[in-house]
Amino acid sequence: MGDEKVKDDALDIIDAFNVLPRLVVFNLDYTLWPFYCEYWSKPEEPCMYPHARGILDALKENKVDMAIASRSPTRDIAVNFVQKLGIDSMFVAQEIFSSWSHKTAHFKKIQQQTQVPFKQMLFFDDENRDIEAVSKLGVTSILVNNGVTIGALCKGLEEFSCPSSPKKDKKKK
Repeated sequence: MGDEKVKDDALDIIDAFNVLPRLVVFNLDYTLWPFYCEYWSKPEEPCMYPHARGILDALKENKVDMAIASRSPTRDIAVNFVQKLGIDSMFVAQEIFSSWSHKTAHFKKIQQQTQVPFKQMLFFDDENRDIEAVSKLGVTSILVNNGVTIGALCKGLEEFSCPSSPKKDKKKK
């Protein structure tokens, strides 16, 4: 599925909800891209999961702010990859730092920077321990297994909005 098709599908999904998060936060490793950046040794450019760019583009088009919360021990490499992928300007906050704790410190910094309440955030990560810890802050948190996908976006928006919130009959196919 190409980036434009994914973007169109994501736009349809986003459009189906009356209530959207004010901020969507993404982990990097194994959420936006399929590797740990500190172990990337390939000479070619970094790549993203197949659905990631289309989802980011759709959220940006809908004026939903986005942020990064990554517990990377190699911040410089992670930031470099975000820049090389051309997605750095999409994020209103980038909390990328090594931490022995769960990502609650990342979210507290993001909340201070953006002034977005935790209850108005949606988070995607591949580690259950981070999902559990961040959920306790009140953030709707979605575990992804093979990167962020259209299915994960739909699940996240459903959980954020509550199942009774999707607009009825808006999607015509």
